[in-house]
Amino acid sequence: MTIEAVNEAGARSPRLKLGMVGGGRGAFIGAVHRIAARLDDQYEVVAGALSADPERAGASAADIGIAPERAYADFRTMAGAEAERPDGIDVVAIVTPNHLHHPIARAFLDAGIHVICDKPISRTVEEAEDLVRAVAKSGKVFVLTHNYTGYPMVRHAREMISAGELGRIRVVQAEYPQEWLTTPLERSGQKQAEWRTDPERSGAGGCLGDIGTHAFNLAEFVSGLRVEGVAAELTTFVDGRRLDDNVQMMLRFAGGARGALWSSQIAPGHENGLQLRLYGEKGGLIWHQERPDQLRFTPYGKSPQLVTRGGPAAGSAAAHATRIPAGHPEGYLEGFAQLYADTAALIRARESGRPPDASAALLPTAEDGLRAMRFIAAAVSSSRDDGAWTPLPWPADATGSVAYQGRVDAAAART
Repeated sequence: MTIEAVNEAGARSPRLKLGMVGGGRGAFIGAVHRIAARLDDQYEVVAGALSADPERAGASAADIGIAPERAYADFRTMAGAEAERPDGIDVVAIVTPNHLHHPIARAFLDAGIHVICDKPISRTVEEAEDLVRAVAKSGKVFVLTHNYTGYPMVRHAREMISAGELGRIRVVQAEYPQEWLTTPLERSGQKQAEWRTDPERSGAGGCLGDIGTHAFNLAEFVSGLRVEGVAAELTTFVDGRRLDDNVQMMLRFAGGARGALWSSQIAPGHENGLQLRLYGEKGGLIWHQERPDQLRFTPYGKSPQLVTRGGPAAGSAAAHATRIPAGHPEGYLEGFAQLYADTAALIRARESGRPPDASAALLPTAEDGLRAMRFIAAAVSSSRDDGAWTPLPWPADATGSVAYQGRVDAAAART
């Protein structure tokens, strides 16, 4: 891909000024976002409210070179101050626990600042609906970092299915097992485990919200189909844990396809085993996150083919998301980086009044975040009703993502 951003005169565009809320000392995902933002040289971190603790916030800002006057003690002060500065931030990255996503995003959208938000979009469906309305009212870019949609071979799989290479999709199997919460780690004081197992900070879904939404998002993104109903069982295996740590469910897709989803954080032997399998009338595809540069494609009646990132069979969508030669693995950090790079292109297009390029349609939006929150709500409801089939309707209030709906309409046309 071309990582240099140039304007119409051919000169390199200045880096976007990035602010960050959360991600201070002791945090995990903030550092990931900062690395990803720098990877294609499109952003410069210039401001932050990096911790709810003022002393830690200041120290964390100094660690990454933020000037003292732009190290804020709280996000509301930051939003107001940066909106007033002539050199204020262009976009903010939100990398806090889930319960803070909604108020922070609202503060910056209301201040007229673009938003990049870690997933899930919020803690509740109602908060997600409010953010969808706020984004529409603001006219600003809002991108949710479902980072696996930025992987080259994920985008290639979507391109293959959109082109009809698998024919009508019949079966979609998604799974995301991990092992890290096999024991009650949250009781040891481990920060990431503490808030992810706390319903007040995480929301109604534990494993479901943390990684099950990734599997759900990936299944819909690649297949181009939408889930219309779920029959789910959420289980908490670790005694005393307040949220689910294992989720199993059946899926009904629009157009007649069927599927299943399993996500677990108590599966010894699995570090980050996100996998997607899709089967159509003409063939099948398998992609595994721990082997991100490979896509196994089996046309019906023929030998399996191994499609590799950077290889001759990879298409334009994979090429756009590729930075380094084949054989040098691209994965987690680059997936985030691709979303940041595509977001930079979209912000520049929006600010200059130009139409966005094709990559904009691949970015997860606030509407896609709302879709995931409704998925969580449907799964929780189904599990409470002993696994009863529970509908996951497409929003009837015209809040559905235009980009996402375009994928759905194309898939429906193929069926």
